[in-house]
Amino acid sequence: MSQRIPHEVIEDIRNQANIVDVVGQYVQLKKSGKNHFGLCPFHDERSPSFSVAEDKQMYHCFGCGKGGNVFKFLQDLEGLTFPESVKKVADLGNMAIDLSFVGSQPAMETPEQKAKAALIELHESAADMYHHILLNTEVGAEALAYLNERGLTEEIIKEFQIGFAPAERILLQKIYERDEVPRERQIASGLMSERHDGELVDRFYQRIMFPIRDGRGQTVAFSGRILPNEKIDSSKQPKYLNSAETDIFNKREVLFNFDKAKGHARKEQELILFEGFMDVIAAWRAGVKHGVASMGTSLTNEQVRMIQKTTPQVLICYDGDSAGIEATHRALDLLGKQTNLELGVLSIPGGLDPDEYLKENGEEQFQTFFNTGRESVFTFMMRYHQRGKNLQTEQDRFTYIEQVVKELAKVNSVIEREVYIKQLSDEFDISVDAISAELAKAKTEERQEYQQQRQQQQYEPEMVEEPVYQQQPGTVREFQERPLTTGEHAEKLLLYRLMTERGVHGKINQIPDFAFNHDEYQELYQHFNDYMLTHSQFDASAFVDYLKEEPLKQKFVTVFYQEMSEESSEREISDYLIAIKQARLEGIKQEKIKEQREANRVGNKQLEQELTIEIINIQRNLKNLR
Repeated sequence: MSQRIPHEVIEDIRNQANIVDVVGQYVQLKKSGKNHFGLCPFHDERSPSFSVAEDKQMYHCFGCGKGGNVFKFLQDLEGLTFPESVKKVADLGNMAIDLSFVGSQPAMETPEQKAKAALIELHESAADMYHHILLNTEVGAEALAYLNERGLTEEIIKEFQIGFAPAERILLQKIYERDEVPRERQIASGLMSERHDGELVDRFYQRIMFPIRDGRGQTVAFSGRILPNEKIDSSKQPKYLNSAETDIFNKREVLFNFDKAKGHARKEQELILFEGFMDVIAAWRAGVKHGVASMGTSLTNEQVRMIQKTTPQVLICYDGDSAGIEATHRALDLLGKQTNLELGVLSIPGGLDPDEYLKENGEEQFQTFFNTGRESVFTFMMRYHQRGKNLQTEQDRFTYIEQVVKELAKVNSVIEREVYIKQLSDEFDISVDAISAELAKAKTEERQEYQQQRQQQQYEPEMVEEPVYQQQPGTVREFQERPLTTGEHAEKLLLYRLMTERGVHGKINQIPDFAFNHDEYQELYQHFNDYMLTHSQFDASAFVDYLKEEPLKQKFVTVFYQEMSEESSEREISDYLIAIKQARLEGIKQEKIKEQREANRVGNKQLEQELTIEIINIQRNLKNLR
């Protein structure tokens, strides 16, 4: 059992850590004002509503309501226990603090979580087994020689945990039989295939195995490349065979190497999209480590959201053949319509893929080409629309110019548009004015088409709203189950003031029998008073950990995340107290009115008269407050 982390060690780590640095390793943040904003990692959105406040050392999503401190962020995002999150923060910050005694203590899991964990365990053990066979057995020698010929060193093989599944389809089957793995779990894993007679056999055989990992680095699937063998007719087998989709693997939601690449991508401020994972590995060999690849399918909306949360810029480096050019066009179209990412293209010459280019030209030339061979989206589109056309003929030339002008309408930079207009004018001997007129027409048509699409399709709210950091103060739609009443809003503001100003706290504590009307604010007030009995000053980030109940943590974040002036005034605090008292009296008044109606219903005239007098007195008190 792991030891408890001393309180002073937790405080030391919290004080050394910067929440912006930690969150920034998971979310692409952009500073606006004094806070940082990005796409929330806890729910899907298209417009940034996830905010990180460096001065408060807290985060809050105005879209889904999640919030907390740096430890809470890792607990929510990675499912860590509190001690594990403390250790992870120390590790991420390279802090010289020994937390080796902190073990893995999984939080209580639901049956669904336990089932998924069991499937991941099967995949992790299978990856270890395949990897061992490739590197350490005679059965894997042929596959190892093949990989070495492809330029994959032992270091690269270990980095990506590449393995080999033998021709006999009994490897996993024997292990599962020995370990008494339930048949239902074997089938659910997708690692086994069921024959007509009900017998279970290994899905992968005679294949070089590439583990597929999720964003947390857990093995959730495999992609196996057939290794030609005289015992197997490889012509009847697919070159690549991917895992079937399971409860832990959906190919639409996975990018090969994303777990390794995302950290490098945030550092480089760029992510590279390759067509296949051998291209990703080849680029890694050459020192380009921020590359990913989709799972043999076109780029999906889910993958686009993963990318958008990671980087502000994407470079597409697909194969240089016809299929690769078409795939590049589709990816640019999808990314251009659904994101505001900066896009670029790296087209491999000679119809080669990156792996082939690296083999033919070496790592140094690959690096040089990677840095100098980039082109803009518009330049790629010009080449794309030239394909299959004879620009010497009038009809093809007009068609090409029309297509290119439509692409030019999508270019946001005025300077870039001017350069391209001049280029088209010189190339086709057309006046700049004529091209500019066509461009204006194309931009009008593009706006009309966009408006029609918005009318025909049902968009998520985030798609049509301004990002939070671009909205005017007071217009942000904060997450809440119901709108706040005037009295509750006053309680929220007053609670913030008394937590941040000792003078206000002292004044409120001197009011006899003071209490907030709403239970959650009263509970936070009581917890705050208890906290200050043992602390010399208030630390909002530490207070999140002090609170034990999750709803109270989230309520506190919404309270403390309010943007207010540095200091309050006497009039401000007085107004809050009056509003709270008014709300309390209004509540009492409504209860008395209900009692009065009931007295009238049962014919109790005396009680009805007494309640009438009480209601009049309450109304008089309310009038005096106003």
